[in-house]
Amino acid sequence: MGNVNEVNDSTFQAEVLEATEPVLVDFWAPWCGPCRAIAPMIDELVSENAGSVKIVKVNVDESPATAGQYQIHSIPTPTVFKARHMVAMLQGVQHTQGVQYVLDQAQG
Repeated sequence: MGNVNEVNDSTFQAEVLEATEPVLVDFWAPWCGPCRAIAPMIDELVSENAGSVKIVKVNVDESPATAGQYQIHSIPTPTVFKARHMVAMLQGVQHTQGVQYVLDQAQG
């Protein structure tokens, strides 16, 4: 999906929890229509936040341990992590401005 790297159960800790910058994790699945609908917005956020925020996707079907650990019960669920902790969880289709606001807060 676009310019966003995919992480999974085995790479989540290194790619997300150990990242030095805030990380937006898009919990999604390929069969999810709303997930596909927000993909262009996620790609736009990648471009707008290059160098300051890391943005990745986690396929909940392929990474059930990670999805379960963070209690992802519906998708899409854009989630922000900073310094090993989840700092924000948004559920459902979001507007770019709302997600960007959350990312700005995580950087501040």
